[in-house]
Amino acid sequence: MSDKSPRQNLSKKAGKSLKEKRADKHAKAEAKNASSIVPPGKGR
Repeated sequence: MSDKSPRQNLSKKAGKSLKEKRADKHAKAEAKNASSIVPPGKGR
């Protein structure tokens, strides 16, 4: 029969939660897509 006692490493909190990871991912995507559009200048 396997040991069913709780493990110490399972109760350890991960570095970032899933919500935090998603928020970071969305923030990076927004920063990438929000590049300023510069209209072309008049010809010389």
